[in-house]
Amino acid sequence: MLLLSTGQKSCYDEAGSEIPCQGSGQDGESHGEAPWPEPRFVVLGETVLDQLTGLTWTRDANPHGFPVTWQEALENIRVMNGNHYLGCSDWRLPNRSELRSLMNYQGKNPALPDGHPFVNIFLGWYWTSTSAAINPAYAWYIHLEGARMFYGGKDQYYLFWPVRGRGNGLLPRTGQAHCYNSRGEIISCAGSGQDGEYRLGRPWPGPRFEPGQLTVLDRLTNLRWTRHADNSDGPVGWQQALTVVHDLNRARFAGVEQWRLPNINELESLVDCSASQPALPDIHPFVGPQEGYWSATTSFFKTDWAWVLYLEKGACGVGHKQGKTFFVWAVCSAEAEESS
Repeated sequence: MLLLSTGQKSCYDEAGSEIPCQGSGQDGESHGEAPWPEPRFVVLGETVLDQLTGLTWTRDANPHGFPVTWQEALENIRVMNGNHYLGCSDWRLPNRSELRSLMNYQGKNPALPDGHPFVNIFLGWYWTSTSAAINPAYAWYIHLEGARMFYGGKDQYYLFWPVRGRGNGLLPRTGQAHCYNSRGEIISCAGSGQDGEYRLGRPWPGPRFEPGQLTVLDRLTNLRWTRHADNSDGPVGWQQALTVVHDLNRARFAGVEQWRLPNINELESLVDCSASQPALPDIHPFVGPQEGYWSATTSFFKTDWAWVLYLEKGACGVGHKQGKTFFVWAVCSAEAEESS
């Protein structure tokens, strides 16, 4: 199965200067796995169809006009459905995978694809329907200025952007199976409008992971990961992370020469939104998961920074490239089979 391309097309050194992509090992060299269709967006009156994911969004990225709490966002969408907003009654608050799917990692202010047709975009936080497993009194939100994804208290005030449709199967499920109130207590999912009620996206295969001696195949994404989740034997800087992967290829680790530093979408694909510390599926075969991992994706907002998966939380943030603060977890395609 394919994953979303990040949209990143350029490559940058540790100081943030643009460099040629060839041989860099960076996200911009490979451009991700699933190319964006052209045109990506089709305007249908006051709605917009994303031909990449099959989801339909309101063209107005802030239809309510002002910030609301998480529960108020869910209730406002329920009212919109009762009023057949834009002729439809199946609007919902997007889960975190759905809202992330709009992000362009070669864009900023907003971090949306070039030439997008959306209007009334606010450069701030937008709610998702996904509660944070680390503390279900919090929910995930995404910042449209630069695409950061973190979580905040459900009693805080942020914007929301309605979506409709089941999608085309490109986006996998988040893994969230329960629903929670604003205090973090489990509630019935029926009629809640939450991620745990809809559980939309491509179902996870069972078993999801197929372990080998040195590698693990993720059957959901067709990505092969090193079984040991610390290829750098400690935190390193970003350029050193790229060098670690280069050395794995030179040594033909597990008989493979196609290892790469994963882009931020590949790293995020490992996250189970029902889990934390680490945010991996309960039954996983990986050894030694660490708190945070470098991706091959540069932060376009500040190009001397790179995207990081905070695996303990499941968050997507950034780290300064020169800081020896994060770990390396190499990936390759399923076709690169493990051998001795």
